[in-house]
Amino acid sequence: MNFSLIDIGANLGHESFDHDLPEVIQRAEAAGIVHQLVTGTTLRASQKALELCHRFANLSATAGIHPHEAAHADTEILKGIRALLEDPRVRAVGETGLDFNRDYSPRADQERVFAEHLQMAVEIGKPVFLHQRDAHTRFYPILKDFRDHLVGGVVHCFTDEKAALYDYLALDMYIGITGWICDERRGQHLLELVKDIPNNRLLLETDAPYLLPRSLRPKPKSRRNEPAWLTEVLHTVARYTERSPATIAEETTDNARRLFGL
Repeated sequence: MNFSLIDIGANLGHESFDHDLPEVIQRAEAAGIVHQLVTGTTLRASQKALELCHRFANLSATAGIHPHEAAHADTEILKGIRALLEDPRVRAVGETGLDFNRDYSPRADQERVFAEHLQMAVEIGKPVFLHQRDAHTRFYPILKDFRDHLVGGVVHCFTDEKAALYDYLALDMYIGITGWICDERRGQHLLELVKDIPNNRLLLETDAPYLLPRSLRPKPKSRRNEPAWLTEVLHTVARYTERSPATIAEETTDNARRLFGL
């Protein structure tokens, strides 16, 4: 049985999709995915995300600079992101945030660029699409400083602990759950935490081509994740919240439409 689902985070501009994107989108639609947000992580990736929205139906985009790329986000690049945000197909500001796990960019640059994105979101009145890894103690106060002026946002691919979850919920943020919850090695804590996410704050995403659900059977030979596998995330969330897949699908689809104005 298919349900109507929205994948709020798919990196469809990734090079692994260049050779078969029409087929990927067809498989997603066959699996019940009625809309996808294509994630922008650099200026070029954000431009490509928007280009895909003009090529294919039922796509929207985000525009932003991932914290890994913050060191390269000069004034001209940020101006380019700001210009993309004027397009109505660009529904959110980001991916932006802090990643102190890999520290691909200096932390000072990450914090600067994160604040710049939050300010753009305030000015343009669009929600934020947020990344946080091992950086909650800095991420949370920066977000909190802007929260009263933001229209909303999602902490995408949530993988943190209970205290962080409750901090984000206290800021009335949405929480994005990916195939990380299907990973028996590192996602076990999410199986309990997902019960604590209010029905009106839960969102589902694949983060394709990353985070292929480890519980998926059979596994694709390529090991590439794609939006069609959002159904695996749905069924895992439904099982551990002890609610029906149909209910989770309806609520998360409504939540995505509300947050992103779809």
